[in-house]
Amino acid sequence: MGGSGNSISTNFSAVRCAMLVVMLVSCLTSPRNMGREGGHMPYVASKIRVSARDLKTLDEWTRRPTMPQQWALRARIVMASARGEGVRAIARQLDIRPATVCEWRQRYSAEGISGLRTRARSGRPRQISDARERSIVAKTLTPPRHATHWSTRKLAKETKVSPASVGRIWNKFGLQPHRTATFKFSKDPAFEEKLTDVVGLYMDPPEKAIVLCVDEKSQIQALDRTQPLLPMRSGLPERRTHDYKRHGTTSLFAALEVASGRVLGRCFPKHTHVEFLSFLDAIAARHRRSEIHLICDNYGTHKHPAVRAWFKEHPRFKVHFTPTSASWLNLVERWFALITDQSIRRGSFTSVRALERAILRYLAHWNENAKPFRWTKSAQTILRSIQRVTRIYEAGH
Repeated sequence: MGGSGNSISTNFSAVRCAMLVVMLVSCLTSPRNMGREGGHMPYVASKIRVSARDLKTLDEWTRRPTMPQQWALRARIVMASARGEGVRAIARQLDIRPATVCEWRQRYSAEGISGLRTRARSGRPRQISDARERSIVAKTLTPPRHATHWSTRKLAKETKVSPASVGRIWNKFGLQPHRTATFKFSKDPAFEEKLTDVVGLYMDPPEKAIVLCVDEKSQIQALDRTQPLLPMRSGLPERRTHDYKRHGTTSLFAALEVASGRVLGRCFPKHTHVEFLSFLDAIAARHRRSEIHLICDNYGTHKHPAVRAWFKEHPRFKVHFTPTSASWLNLVERWFALITDQSIRRGSFTSVRALERAILRYLAHWNENAKPFRWTKSAQTILRSIQRVTRIYEAGH
């Protein structure tokens, strides 16, 4: 069998070489290029007729940086042929064989632009049918009895295919059984009204007014590892002990200015209405005369009677509450994620004071280079997305 396969491959190569030789001879020789006395004259290839539209497309192929270089080379061959340049001249200019020039000249003449594109190759015959793929997808969507989700090896053993085939099918259909995410639907009866109100402040803020996103990141723990951290090395990540010592907690109150991205922050040992009132006083002192629109979530501290009384005494403060279970609408949550990821989570703090100093350092650095977060989705777009996900959820339950 091995000898037979080599013989077939050799015969195929010989046939292809013969075809290229015939193509080259037919391209380079022509009665009109022979001298009257039988001698060869310098060969001048006939022009290829290329439409203006095709020329524009071919020129784009040669200029576009993401275009495959094989396609760009073929485009240059056809464009040079359209100018009337000879086969040998084109071959020397592009540092390729004359047979290559002839091949793509003839391909374009016969098929046009589509002939210059790389044709799909047959490759190995397909082993898994569409019906088999669908059955593997259906199996993936049904958890096994002994576990919460499938792995490639477990499903491959169950369906009698290779793990690589399972991986290709999952990639084709966008399936990732190893991943999970969280969600929660808001049951606020005024969800749409509050959503429109908050998003409107982001996308079309009132003139001569300041929009602030206010919230607190409560009970930030000052954690100290039991042994010093091992720094990152080539081929090794930073390492830390799995256990730690607790040195207390602090709560960070923050107000993000939507227009500028600057953040006003204060750390307090607790997060009751007393601390919130103190933070409101700090905001009032920072912005003494402007009308202020505060975006807050529905945490009880924000609706305490003393806080409501404070807002009545300061009528220039307008409060806008996000819907229940929808604090993701508050942009300051995005800033909390940044400070957690960049300054708190991987830190080691020997005291609450050390933790607060780290928070204030990050805050000062942020305000030196503050950039606003840009809200891009309209309320209507968000509502359509929620409705679509709700239909999917209800269909599965």
